[in-house]
Amino acid sequence: MKKQLTTALAAAALLGALAVPAQAQNVAIVNGKAIPTARLDALAQQVARSGRPVSPDMQNQLKEEVIAREIFMQEAQKTGLDASDDYKNQIELARQTILIRELFADFQKKNPVTDAEIQAEYDKFVAANGGKEYRARHILVEKEADAKAIIASLKKGGKFEDIAKKQSKDPGSGANGGDLDWANASSYVKEFSEAMVKLNKGQLTDAPVKSQFGYHVIRLDDVREAQLPKVEDVKPQIAQQLLQQKLSKYQEDLRAKAKIE
Repeated sequence: MKKQLTTALAAAALLGALAVPAQAQNVAIVNGKAIPTARLDALAQQVARSGRPVSPDMQNQLKEEVIAREIFMQEAQKTGLDASDDYKNQIELARQTILIRELFADFQKKNPVTDAEIQAEYDKFVAANGGKEYRARHILVEKEADAKAIIASLKKGGKFEDIAKKQSKDPGSGANGGDLDWANASSYVKEFSEAMVKLNKGQLTDAPVKSQFGYHVIRLDDVREAQLPKVEDVKPQIAQQLLQQKLSKYQEDLRAKAKIE
């Protein structure tokens, strides 16, 4: 009798030990249906990807969330909503979105932006924006006669900043006394740029400069070597730009290879 009892207790203990891992695989059982822990893990990963830390308190909230979802899902299925065409179409669109996102993520993982590529892009930026920067002011008017009158007034001692505030038609710089801040010569239209670079520091254009915007009176205040950021300072932005370029080319190549009828 004692031996039979011992055997029964051992069997019960064994079954209990086997049941624990099975139970651990589930978050909960709702109306007889098990919610696997993998579903909770997937939701936690989704939250983590958004940049939010998954704390112990958050884990409890996520557990309640997956349980609530299961309850609502069961009710929706009970009413037959999962059989509707609208539901099936939305599921298909969601499936496509997720699969495409995974495709692009896989491409990015296999085609990372290298330091050499970042340096090469930075060198191109330096070549295009290096050289000299100019600090100029201008007064923009519609008529050449008005521009000539302003030049005459300035040569007699008129204050450039005051005249710019009163007469310049450039809404961006007029209120600042015509100040255009530091910029590369290529930032301006050709006529303006060519006239500006011929000036010495503090010099005023002797004649109005005509462009598509009207007539300019230009004064060059200062010149310096271009102040460009170091590659380390712009590395994240360059990397993101190059990654987007790679992804765009990948998408274009796929479309080009596709047979569309």
